[in-house]
Amino acid sequence: MANEAGGLAHDPGARHKLAQYAATGCLTGTFYASDTDQTRTVLVLASQVEPDYLARVALYARRRGLMKDMPALLLVVLSRRDPALFERVFPKVIDSPRLLRTFIKLVRSGAAGRRSFGSAVKRAIRRWLAERSEVQLFYASVGGDPSLADIVAMVHPRPATEARRAFYGWLRGRPHDESLLPEEVRAYQRRLADPTQPLPRVPFEMTLGLQLSTDEWSELARRCSWQQLRMSLNTYVRNGVFDSGSA
Repeated sequence: MANEAGGLAHDPGARHKLAQYAATGCLTGTFYASDTDQTRTVLVLASQVEPDYLARVALYARRRGLMKDMPALLLVVLSRRDPALFERVFPKVIDSPRLLRTFIKLVRSGAAGRRSFGSAVKRAIRRWLAERSEVQLFYASVGGDPSLADIVAMVHPRPATEARRAFYGWLRGRPHDESLLPEEVRAYQRRLADPTQPLPRVPFEMTLGLQLSTDEWSELARRCSWQQLRMSLNTYVRNGVFDSGSA
């Protein structure tokens, strides 16, 4: 066989190649292959292995390979091949809000041969939502395309408690009982309405839309993660954090 560079290469078989792509590949363009080529190759390989192996590769790619797009794509394929197995593996692979958004985008794109969710996919997403607290979902509401509110609107989860009903109402801008919302949500709402209120302990991304003093920017710098600090150094410089003497 010829590799992507056009040279002769050994063909290790579909199972080996799928595992290699899942653990080291990506769905973006490379020097020798476009993003479309990468996706097409993975889908062809996935169609040549049994569903059980497909599920194990998706799980390995996420748990051990720490991949994001590839395990989500394999799950989309598995949802068509073996819906029951898909539901078992879904919560083990989709372990973050970002990965959930990636999975949903891949479904809706039709890249893996489906655009609609189907009952198994909807059940898996509803279960994912139900297994998280209102506070966890509040923190997960950072980000979009789709937003968490969009996801709730897509799968129509049934609230198990009045607190969950209130939270979904707040998330979607619907009437709700504010007293049932978590304190973290209410503190954030108070700060949005009144810049003199204390800075709430919310995800870093949620603070970017708030009017912050230099001292509050310094507080954010002290409590954010190393990755957030590294990526936001220019923001801290613009807001005088390193000139205040309080960072």
